[in-house]
Amino acid sequence: MKIKNCLVVSCCLLITLASAQKTNPALSSHPNFKLHKKGYGYINFGYNRAWYNKSDIHFTGQGHDFVLNNVRAVDRPTPIGLVYIGPTTWSIPQFNFHLGYFFSDQYSIAIGWDHMKYIANDLQYVKMNGWVDPGAVADGEIRENMQQLNGLYASNGIYQDVLIQMTPDDFVHVEHTDGLNYASIEVDRYLELWQSSKHKKLGFTLVGGLGSGLVIPRTDSHLFGSGDNHYWNLAGWGASAKIGFQFNLTKHIYFQTDIKYGHLQLNNIHTTNFLKADKAKQHIVFYESLWQIGFRI
Repeated sequence: MKIKNCLVVSCCLLITLASAQKTNPALSSHPNFKLHKKGYGYINFGYNRAWYNKSDIHFTGQGHDFVLNNVRAVDRPTPIGLVYIGPTTWSIPQFNFHLGYFFSDQYSIAIGWDHMKYIANDLQYVKMNGWVDPGAVADGEIRENMQQLNGLYASNGIYQDVLIQMTPDDFVHVEHTDGLNYASIEVDRYLELWQSSKHKKLGFTLVGGLGSGLVIPRTDSHLFGSGDNHYWNLAGWGASAKIGFQFNLTKHIYFQTDIKYGHLQLNNIHTTNFLKADKAKQHIVFYESLWQIGFRI
């Protein structure tokens, strides 16, 4: 929650600076060179870390309709190494890509791809509400694992705040690791805080933005022993806000670091091998820290 509070404070700062820039000439663009100018294009690429609030996951399908409450999850950062710069491996880590255009000196619009990773912790204990009916399932492995679960926790198949363990082999495993992909359109606002009078291409800028788009995960999931690392699918939509700083180095190169806060609504998560019959829903609140290199064109 500290990141969320930081984002709120930063947004307030962004509004204050927007007002200040109109009256304070110290924040205006350098007369001979503008760090941001209408007609510029840019490309940002970098990597991220992500954090997630606890969330409920609602599973429906053959012989089951239940919710796992307050599921904990983490991301999966790749250890620092050549995997980050290899020509065939650069996309394995949690990465970000944005392609944008300045439609004014202070505003840009961009399309982006945030490749996060989401792993629900195996073996955690959560409360379960709903029902499981093995008699309504034709698949033998699924039916057997359903019977085993009911034998351990609810002999009648009715679950009301029953504390269960998320065992991956015979009950449930969920991860969006290839990944939790958020494809968005963002509108960003740029406020120049400082520009060197001697080296006009050196500058420091506050960046804030809002975005919205689609969630296209590749979900590795198993439920009652059935599942796979499923193919990518359009699972839902999302909205986000960000605040960050841009460090301009040359006419074309800069570094940017952002904090992003967002909500993702996934209504079509793959669970078992029976994709048409079984699915899950989930609302994910995420916090993301991004480090990127940018190229202005």
